[in-house]
Amino acid sequence: MNKPLRRIAIFCGLLMLTLLIRDNWLQYVRADGLKDDPKNRRVTIARYATPRGDIIVDGNPITGSSESSKTGLNDLKYKRTYKNGAMWAPVTGYASQAFGATQLESLEDGILTGNDDRLFFRKTLDMVTGKEQQGGNVVTTLNGAAQKAAYDGLKAQGGKGAVVALDPSTGKILALASYPSYDPSVFAGNSNDDAAAWKKLQKKYNPSDPMLNRALRETYPPGSTFKVVTAAAALENGKYTSADEKTDSPLPWTMPGTSTQLKNEGNIPCKDATMREALRVSCNTVFGKIGADLGNDKMLAEAKKFGFDAEQFTPVRSSASVFSDDMNPSQTALSSIGQYNTAATPLQMAMVASAVANDGKLMKPYMVDTLQSSNLDPVVKTQPEELSRPLSAENAQILQDMMKTVVEQGTGKNAQISGVTVGGKTGTAQHGVENSENPYAWFISYAKLPDGSSPVAVATVIEDDQANRDDISGGGLAAPIARSVMKAVIDSKK
Repeated sequence: MNKPLRRIAIFCGLLMLTLLIRDNWLQYVRADGLKDDPKNRRVTIARYATPRGDIIVDGNPITGSSESSKTGLNDLKYKRTYKNGAMWAPVTGYASQAFGATQLESLEDGILTGNDDRLFFRKTLDMVTGKEQQGGNVVTTLNGAAQKAAYDGLKAQGGKGAVVALDPSTGKILALASYPSYDPSVFAGNSNDDAAAWKKLQKKYNPSDPMLNRALRETYPPGSTFKVVTAAAALENGKYTSADEKTDSPLPWTMPGTSTQLKNEGNIPCKDATMREALRVSCNTVFGKIGADLGNDKMLAEAKKFGFDAEQFTPVRSSASVFSDDMNPSQTALSSIGQYNTAATPLQMAMVASAVANDGKLMKPYMVDTLQSSNLDPVVKTQPEELSRPLSAENAQILQDMMKTVVEQGTGKNAQISGVTVGGKTGTAQHGVENSENPYAWFISYAKLPDGSSPVAVATVIEDDQANRDDISGGGLAAPIARSVMKAVIDSKK
């Protein structure tokens, strides 16, 4: 072979080797990445080629699938449907042919489509038998009656708000409602109508922002509901050892390092009040001074034990609630009554009430009980998990008794349930520059049955821009909703 031909042969051989290397790189090294790439149309086609599995509440599906319209260039066979979509949207999220998926629909997409590696045996069996691949189910911890009570209560108020209910002993999420909400069915396809419906729901065109999950993603100043955390810090650090010990609380009280007096709402008996009385009438001076006396470090440590300053995964992510560090004593005082930089999600404040109700043990919140294969075999079962111990059992019981007084004799009377012990704390949190906007109405609570068990703890927040400012209160707006949710849970256990 002459030299030119030899060079051409070597060059062609190198080209073949390069092609072989490239082919193997794509097929073996890049295969998974390309398969899961959202730009790969085949991924979307496969996702909607068969009916999705369902999201289950109380043994019944709250989702479904229907055949897509054959008009246009639609090559996606099935689209998602929802029952009472607006009520359940904060739980399910959405699965849309055009706009992707969120929340449980996204996080458990592999189970719902049947593509999850944990379904390998089921997929292999279906392949052998020639059966069409089917999706599995996501069985939730939600209580349908409690969710309906929460959503209907928020809707009746007509403003914005959220409700979270937990089972204190396990951390199971029993209700997760947000209002205003949206129906994921209206944009589940990829038609022009779906696109128009999607556009109408975006915050740019809809300032009420119905697609915001206020239960998990919105943080609010918790106002006086945070005084429960401050009371826990006082007990845990030995500043006060009982509910009925008089506190060192002068009136008026000037915040340290300032000439500013911390004000109470109205003429209430806060001078040297006991913690029980201070919680009952909601004394800013008592709890502000407790926070300043304990200092930023101790208050921050207690807040973190309740879950502040950390995201929660239910498995849907919840925004981190905030209690700041590096604050001076006056800033710590304001933060200790739920103002200044303090901000909390409704989930976080439900966790506070839950830990108190559960004798000081905070359980990790979760909303997925079981993942199932298409033949209903369990694939994964969630086990309750302790998150922290914010306070001792003895101190938790002291705080339970203080919260019980709030409901029986104080600002939380609207949460009373016949034959049930209810403890709670109201809150009216300042909002806007120099408190210029309508405040937020809060209520956190727990219920205890005669046998001593505590089946439910609730947090409710209402933001109503249209209400008369003087009519806004945690006891007036939020407590009745919490009561209906607690009663729904209790009734469902009978």
